[in-house]
Amino acid sequence: MAHLKLHIPGPVEVSNKTFEAFRTPMIGHRSQDFQDLYKEVMPNLQSLLYTERLVYLGTSSAWGIMEGAVRNLVSKGVLNCMKGAFSDKWFDVAKRCGKEAEALQVEWGSPILPDQIDERLKTGKFDAVTIVHNETSTGVMSPLYEIAKLKQRYPDVMFIVDSVSSLSGVKIEFDKLGIDLLLAGTQKAFALPPGLSVFAASQAALDRAATINDRGYYFDLIEFQKNAEKNMTPSTPSIGHIYALKSKLDDFMAEGLDSRFERHANLSKMTRDWAKKQDFTLFPDDGFNSQTLTCINNGAKSGGREVDVAKLQELMKERGILIDGGYGKLKGKTFRLSSMGDETKETMKSLYALLDESLEQL
Repeated sequence: MAHLKLHIPGPVEVSNKTFEAFRTPMIGHRSQDFQDLYKEVMPNLQSLLYTERLVYLGTSSAWGIMEGAVRNLVSKGVLNCMKGAFSDKWFDVAKRCGKEAEALQVEWGSPILPDQIDERLKTGKFDAVTIVHNETSTGVMSPLYEIAKLKQRYPDVMFIVDSVSSLSGVKIEFDKLGIDLLLAGTQKAFALPPGLSVFAASQAALDRAATINDRGYYFDLIEFQKNAEKNMTPSTPSIGHIYALKSKLDDFMAEGLDSRFERHANLSKMTRDWAKKQDFTLFPDDGFNSQTLTCINNGAKSGGREVDVAKLQELMKERGILIDGGYGKLKGKTFRLSSMGDETKETMKSLYALLDESLEQL
């Protein structure tokens, strides 16, 4: 079967260089070689997260770390900020973990704003809050830096931030923000195969976790910290992923982090400009568009062009490209184009040209 180039929100396209690193011969996960590998990736991980904290590596999708964060950090109650399919799932995760959870729900397409969170935290009912920075189902990016300022007002509330589809594509300064747990998967802006999670925790988060008796083992923050201090992981990791991560981090640093963030911002703007040129409108509220993917209206809101999204997908497949036809209740009402990872102006211009051809065929 011929490979379709991925312009979906994730997994995204993985380079041959990354795959070559992934297939580096195995080493023992409790060996000095592994400790050396972990130690080698740590400085670049800390640079990427703008932190002096140790950065943890988990062999699971980000959902594992999500559940772990809830089990480790919620004692009294958690406020789940919900603005799309994936942020909505945090509420489900919290309830399934037996936690007292409440939803702060906004309309899909709108961001979570600081005043909305502040109003709920004033009640004193919560000792944790979950925030999805970049909601891939809607293409909405909430103002994380403004939200994080609330931490000064609520120092005892654990601020848990899901940056699954933004970390490495957008600047997120963990220490400066003062948040308590930041997590990401690596199959999106990192442009790695699925199956590895990157996350960091504040000292306050570790202190909270130490008071929780039923925090589990596989995602126990205390175990991750103890092992990271020895350049190890609590359980057997996906070593191939870490070799690939090392290669990718080298690429990030060679490009320069600021240049990388600027590239993602520019490619996102190019995609929005292409959509407007084709008479489409954008699904997110103005000013809150994702910097790693673009969610384009197809009749979900008034004022823009409407096409047969399923047919557009088929025509793009014929041209060797996979695009997304909308997620959940937005299926067919939107379509999404990824511009994250290794994409460039040239690769995106090629995508737009093929989209133009396909639209002409509809």
